[in-house]
Amino acid sequence: MTVTPTTAQVGDSLPPLTFGPISRSTLALYAGASGDHNPIHIDLDFAHAAGMDDVFAHGMLSMAQLGRLATDWAGQDRLRSLSTRFTAITPVGAVLTCTGQVTHRHEEHGRVLLTVKLAAHLEDGTQTLRGEAKICGTAAP
Repeated sequence: MTVTPTTAQVGDSLPPLTFGPISRSTLALYAGASGDHNPIHIDLDFAHAAGMDDVFAHGMLSMAQLGRLATDWAGQDRLRSLSTRFTAITPVGAVLTCTGQVTHRHEEHGRVLLTVKLAAHLEDGTQTLRGEAKICGTAAP
């Protein structure tokens, strides 16, 4: 049985979302689309001068994937909030797997509200991002 926001219970998992591998082209395109041209993400010489082995992904690119996980599952109209915390960098070439699990379900003003714990992990298990989404489990009127 497929879990939906309407049927979700505490402990249920969202279908995982895999993103990547993240290439230099992905970073350049994201920089152009977002306006975030911080050289640590696109200039190898700058990254080396900063003590890094290579450039790395924009944190907001990973955060967007967690948001996508939540909205792909619930729809944009049901997302009430999204909060995240960066826990590690996402290197070039990485494949991210985003996951979510319902941790709380309650009723408020006649509507079911869900709290979903979110995380993004690299293939080696390193968590790069954690967060939480508040989702309305009932459709908007």
